[in-house]
Amino acid sequence: MSGHSKWANIKHKKEKTDSQRARMFSKIGREIMVAVREGGADPEGNNRLKDIIAKAKSVNIPNENISRSIKKAAGDAGAANFEVIWYEGYGPEGVAFMIKAMTDNRNRTAGDVRHIIDKFGGNLGATGCVSYLFEEKGQILIENIGGVDEDKLMMDALDLGADDFKPWDEYFEIITQPADFSKVREGLEKKGHSFISAGVEMIPLTTAKVADPKHVEMMEKMIDSLEDLEDVQNIYNNLEQDIE
Repeated sequence: MSGHSKWANIKHKKEKTDSQRARMFSKIGREIMVAVREGGADPEGNNRLKDIIAKAKSVNIPNENISRSIKKAAGDAGAANFEVIWYEGYGPEGVAFMIKAMTDNRNRTAGDVRHIIDKFGGNLGATGCVSYLFEEKGQILIENIGGVDEDKLMMDALDLGADDFKPWDEYFEIITQPADFSKVREGLEKKGHSFISAGVEMIPLTTAKVADPKHVEMMEKMIDSLEDLEDVQNIYNNLEQDIE
């Protein structure tokens, strides 16, 4: 079938190199630091931190690493002060993209991001140039493997307040309003479900079909290169892809 999803965009990389895993741990560590500083170190009183901890566990970050990051964020007053910055623009054949960065040096990050986008035929635009093509939603992905009862999972998700449930071949996609995400994620977790990924994401409202396979390859290389930047947290785009 043809469609669009975060999983189709970023690709299902079940195995990562040690360096990729280290970068991922570092990025989530930054998210933990910002969440603790904004809402405190107790996950029970900080839903954002609780969601990030669930995200960390979904990518197999050890509990001791998570606890260490929380303690460091709560106790290190001299640690770097990260800010969230968004970049927007267009890739080959008008594919829209949004990049969420978390940085302590916006000049460094802007230069690194612009270099990669220029290298792969993209163009950075002004704030708001493509954000209207995306909608902020909670997104939970659960692997479609033997033993998962699709009907029960769908009813569990909808009963907890999810907006939509989409069964794909490799995974189930659950969509929520941002305000309902924590409740739905936590409820599914309590029912024994484990996640491929879970987070509040920018979901495209429309997709862009790219005719030239070389341009698709350029877009994918641009995404991979941006993901390698430690300051870049997430990349969203509206490239239409075939979902197997």
